[in-house]
Amino acid sequence: MREPTFSIRNVKSGSGLCSRQQGNPYWIPLSFEIMGDRNIKLVVAYDGTRYHGWQRQRNEITIQEVLEKQIEMMTGEPVKLIASGRTDAGVHALNQVCNFITRSTIPLASIKKGLNSLLPDDIFVKEAEYAPIQFHSRYSAKSKTYEYRILNSETPDIFQRRFLWQIRPALDIKEIRACLSHLRGSHDFSSFRSSGSSNTDPVRSVLIAEINGPDEGLLRIVIEADGFLRHMVRNMVGTVVEAGLGKISSRRFKEILDLQDRRLAGVKAPPQGLFLVNVGY
Repeated sequence: MREPTFSIRNVKSGSGLCSRQQGNPYWIPLSFEIMGDRNIKLVVAYDGTRYHGWQRQRNEITIQEVLEKQIEMMTGEPVKLIASGRTDAGVHALNQVCNFITRSTIPLASIKKGLNSLLPDDIFVKEAEYAPIQFHSRYSAKSKTYEYRILNSETPDIFQRRFLWQIRPALDIKEIRACLSHLRGSHDFSSFRSSGSSNTDPVRSVLIAEINGPDEGLLRIVIEADGFLRHMVRNMVGTVVEAGLGKISSRRFKEILDLQDRRLAGVKAPPQGLFLVNVGY
């Protein structure tokens, strides 16, 4: 997107704004002020292992807090960083989208380079671009895609253990695939919503729900939807894994979905296997 143009707006008289300094015979009071607000959109990747999720929290280190501090250091002004969604503690992102409003005139390339020089090595700004002033990372989003990684193997991967859930018994992939097929379409997902959710409407539309692999024991469960409830993906994964282990059938999984009762669904999958992969606009 091209460099945004400045806009003007009316201000109250006596604001002190002027076209010449006072005392100059050509000084003329202005009834306008020049505004240079820019909406900067960032695409960020992060390893969520050592963070207490995205959102700022008292006495806990979070992704939002770390990013905001470095942006404020660069721009010299307070910022409020808006994300497409709040990832939980220990959850990762390949392409988290966030934006902030600033009057800083720092070029985009310098914003990206400067932030990456200041940020810890487990957070990386992949893109920085201008967005329309009305763009909102959360409310402008049309869909989000998550991927959950499972290592279905007796042998652990000590180098990837922070990024997957190891399950030693062999999983029935066919049964998991059958469960996932029931998720597609618009449903009330109350059975997979954790308590404490701020969402009043539990209906969501799932566009993609599939499992890929195994690739040397690695399984990838991919779910794309127009929105997600609290812990929705992790609760879904925990329940389809129960089907893969033979504890429930795909038919029973469909019943759990239809009954809209969280107590009937399986355990919540651990956070380290979950990745925010993409946000669609």
